[in-house]
Amino acid sequence: MVVFLDNQNRLLAHETLFHGYITSTEIHPREVVKAALRHNAAAAIFAHNHPSGYAEPSDADRRITARLKKALALVEVRVLDHLIVGSKEIVSFAERGWS
Repeated sequence: MVVFLDNQNRLLAHETLFHGYITSTEIHPREVVKAALRHNAAAAIFAHNHPSGYAEPSDADRRITARLKKALALVEVRVLDHLIVGSKEIVSFAERGWS
């Protein structure tokens, strides 16, 4: 899911852009950029769940976040956070200093 925000971090829209399987989801940065432009977003927050219930971010989570940040930076959209939802906790990249 992506939450799109304006310059004052007010909600513009939220969209579920991709659906995954038990072990993975294929994410296309160009589709995230297109959606951000469609909503005229200035910022974005990403969120997804881990079906295992374990919210600790994987290396793949960190890599796709970096790719999305680079792609969105080209169109001047800030990435504020990436939230990973487990069964009993939510991990915030921003709280860990990764966003």
